Amino acid sequence: MSKTVKPSVRRHISRDVFTFKAVGYPLIFLFALVCLIPFLIVIGSSLTSENYIIRNGYSIIPKELSLESYKTIFQSPMAILRAYGVTIFVTLIGTALSVFLNTMAGYVLQRKDFEWRNRLSFFYFFTTLFSGGLMPWYILCVKYLGLKDSIWAMILPGIVSVWNILLVKGFMAGIPFEMTEAAKIDGAGDFSIFMKLIWPLSKPVVATIGLFTALTYWNDWYNSMLFINNDHLYSLQYQLYKLINDAKELRKIAAESGMVVDTVPIESMKMALTVVVTGPIILLYPFVQRYFIKGLTLGAVKG
Repeated sequence: MSKTVKPSVRRHISRDVFTFKAVGYPLIFLFALVCLIPFLIVIGSSLTSENYIIRNGYSIIPKELSLESYKTIFQSPMAILRAYGVTIFVTLIGTALSVFLNTMAGYVLQRKDFEWRNRLSFFYFFTTLFSGGLMPWYILCVKYLGLKDSIWAMILPGIVSVWNILLVKGFMAGIPFEMTEAAKIDGAGDFSIFMKLIWPLSKPVVATIGLFTALTYWNDWYNSMLFINNDHLYSLQYQLYKLINDAKELRKIAAESGMVVDTVPIESMKMALTVVVTGPIILLYPFVQRYFIKGLTLGAVKG
């Protein structure tokens, strides 16, 4: 027989829910608004004239509407589109390979039947404390791996992340090992167990490191600066980085020669560059946010 809830208890619960909503929803709205204001300032400033920004600073609502910054950025539309293509390719391929390798490494390191798991875990962790430095790393990538002026120079150096491996290891350690043993008894191999059993149960951590990795590849300009001389292989970030530096040099040279350079919208162009670079990657988050939850494996094994 089901127990009936007393009216007083029901009223108390309803009052608590109402109080929580009355206090929590406005606080969440204010917090979201505070997080949204910087983006609005960036968008508004990118549509504001350079002279107004110099006189009055950045603002949410553009007082002097101007598209000069976007016109300057897209003076060479094919270069921007080509850089977009390079960045999209690097992000997609790099993220897929990185997530696959990091999750496999994390899975192996948490296997209780793998004798060397603790020693290898220490070896991975040790690399986060000490490194060989920039020059040995650069020589390795260029001289021995031949990554100079190769699109793989923007993919391979960051394909393995010790932080992601340890994150995956900690998550997969929560998956009962009895599931792996049961699959082995049924004749499944290690790779089949990983792909058909462990991988589907690890969607939250896969989505998490996938988002982090995609953001890292998308925002990377350093590897492009180090290894790429061919302007057809410039990433979007580095292409825009060069664009803003060229505009600064143009203004500096013009100022030294006494020329008027009001037509170079450096300040508003910085904001426009942020919009151009940030816009596409923001669209990735809605596809992975539902996996930022815990507990997909609860009840998978009942002892």
